[in-house]
Amino acid sequence: MTTYADKPWLKSYPPGVPAEISVDVYPSLVALLEEAFRKHARRDAAVCMDQRLTFGQVDELSSALGAWLQQRGLARGARVAIMMPNVLQYMVTIAAILRAGYVVVNVNPLYTPRELEHQLKDSGAEVIIVLENFAKTLSEVIERTQVRHVVLTSLGDMLGWWRGPLINFAVRHLKKMVPEFRLPLTDGRTVTRFNQALSEGARMSLKPVQLGADDPAFLQYTGGTTGLSKGATLLHRNVIANILQSEAWFAPMLQKIGDKPLTIVCALPLYHIFALTACYMLGARMGMMNLLIPNPRDIPGLIATLRNYRVNMFPAVNTLFNALANDPGFAKLDFSELVISNGGGMAVQQATAEKWSRITGCPVVEGYGLSETSPVATINRLDLDKFNGSIGLPVPNTELAIRDDAGNDVPLGERGEICIRGPQVMAGYWNRPEDTAESIGPDGFFKTGDIGVMDADGFTRIVDRKKDMILVSGFNVYPTEIEQVVNMHPGVLECAAVGVPDPHSGEAVKLFVIKRDPALAEEDLSSFCHSQLTGYKRPKYIEFRDELPKTNVGKILRRELRQ
Repeated sequence: MTTYADKPWLKSYPPGVPAEISVDVYPSLVALLEEAFRKHARRDAAVCMDQRLTFGQVDELSSALGAWLQQRGLARGARVAIMMPNVLQYMVTIAAILRAGYVVVNVNPLYTPRELEHQLKDSGAEVIIVLENFAKTLSEVIERTQVRHVVLTSLGDMLGWWRGPLINFAVRHLKKMVPEFRLPLTDGRTVTRFNQALSEGARMSLKPVQLGADDPAFLQYTGGTTGLSKGATLLHRNVIANILQSEAWFAPMLQKIGDKPLTIVCALPLYHIFALTACYMLGARMGMMNLLIPNPRDIPGLIATLRNYRVNMFPAVNTLFNALANDPGFAKLDFSELVISNGGGMAVQQATAEKWSRITGCPVVEGYGLSETSPVATINRLDLDKFNGSIGLPVPNTELAIRDDAGNDVPLGERGEICIRGPQVMAGYWNRPEDTAESIGPDGFFKTGDIGVMDADGFTRIVDRKKDMILVSGFNVYPTEIEQVVNMHPGVLECAAVGVPDPHSGEAVKLFVIKRDPALAEEDLSSFCHSQLTGYKRPKYIEFRDELPKTNVGKILRRELRQ
């Protein structure tokens, strides 16, 4: 009998992708990045609002900012937070923090004061580099945190000597996008402008720091959709491994384009692990230009930006694929050089994937990962000609097992919790040994909390989160299945299914729907579900809404809908 230990996925591997690669080739992530900066020095590393930044410039500027940070007297391994959207400053800041010997703490700029305070206190961050648009939030909590130094940046800071000030004036005074704030300078706190830190740092020398593969590189906070956010401690070796694993998977397809500079769309926020690895890190490794999108919710603005570039890679979540595919302007773009559309972060809906493929001619290739796995654990074959609804195959050096609640492997084809082992799996949760012990077993397998099924060819499908499962009269109902079906209805734009208390069956399915067709009625959907789903899976309640609550990356917050 075939078992997970037999690695059934290897027989389905695409040509040119090895089962094992060497992941211990760099002493630290800094060594990998500095090699990339030198190798691709003349190539563009990023473009934002038509302003370009070469890898050579990222090298020079991050060295200056890193030297300035070192002069603050921080100990090796100190945590430095970044709180901004996708702007050129982000490209410089990540490299600066790592090169100076510190740990990056990525912060969602749309956090509430409560959420920000928790993350700053939990991580022990001593410095924060923040876009001034979000400084008011920081000002409300800073005195209750360990933050001693604030670096304030503005949207136009790296957009040119004449355009930058104009953009800053418009953002502050015409659009009024910078709420008034006052940052306290008590207890020796300092506030420095980003460009001032760069110019001061340019007169200093960055002191090389001996970092090891087992030093933390990132505290990547996760679990916001399930409760208290926890910091996944990603070591230098975890991130290096995932960059090299991703490169091994993508290289055969990208080599078809030839050795020329490639462009990757970075519309997902860089503070999220998906964009951090798939855009920033892989982009540096392979000399790609990141097309930075500060506000991906502005779909007309995003389409206007895309009009000026021929993109090669487009990582996105279902929400973004869906929004673009449903905008008439998107179909008018040039997709002649788009070779990879990789989906992750949440389940990609078949209806969305099919529409995207029809418009772009490039099928959505779904992958799977978590903050705790740096993030890439599985990816589909890139040579698939159509969407298959699976999360694909484990990437090189990665093992996947499907297990029951007792930790035993279930037979292939049966449901169980997806568990992952590989060099990209985090060291643990920051300062939470009990949570770490609960999530990583003695055999090194990380328990994802996702329920999946692996077939005989090694392809895995997610059927749902453990906690999102709905129990109807003793039958397990998985919301993702309901949503996949309902999204096939032409009158539905988006939907979410949750369990609600029911006096007869314990729980019943409630469906929240955003209409594509204003004429869509409850009876139409009920009839459709009746034809597609067995009795206990059918939604008992249907509620139409104008919008659904989501995280900033676009995941629907079922927890909020349940409440």
